[in-house]
This record gives sequence, C-alpha cells and structure tokens, in this order.
Amino acid sequence: MLRTQEPVEVWTGEAGEPLRLVWRARRFRVNDTPTPLVAPCDWWEPFADSGAPGGPPLEITGWRFQAVTGDGEAHVFDVAHDGTHWQLLRVFD
Repeated sequence: MLRTQEPVEVWTGEAGEPLRLVWRARRFRVNDTPTPLVAPCDWWEPFADSGAPGGPPLEITGWRFQAVTGDGEAHVFDVAHDGTHWQLLRVFD
C-alpha cells in the first residue's frame, strides 16, 4: 500500500461516485462499484460528549474503488475531495 497526497483528476457520475481517474499521466477506468469512505460529520463534534443515544451522523469523505488502464494495469484507489481538488490518499496493488 502506497500512502500519498498526490493531486489527481477524477470524473464522477450524478451521485458523485468516481467513474474515471488520471494518475501520473495514466487514465484509469473504474471497473467495480465504488465504496464510500465515511467519517463523523464535523458539525457533530460539539455534541460528541452529550450522551445522545446512537452514533454520530456520518458523511462521505472519499471513495475506494478499483480501476484499470487500457493495457490492464489495475489498482485499488482511495481518493478524497477537499471542496476544490481531488487528492489520492492510498494506492493498493
């Protein structure tokens, strides 16, 4: 697993799920169902110790998906969007 903070280009579908990725000048096509990466919502933090039942509300913070190039190079990618740019977080071989 390679941890990174590289900028990448990501094309998404209507629901925000990744469809294509360009990483290190290589175009990858998503060839499985992307899995949302979730974390507690930031706005919930002041209420975290309130003793409220249940867990904190979650939000999608990124995506994990497998993608492949035209010549068969495949990886699993973790990506996140910071509101302006996409960042590559991890690459699994």
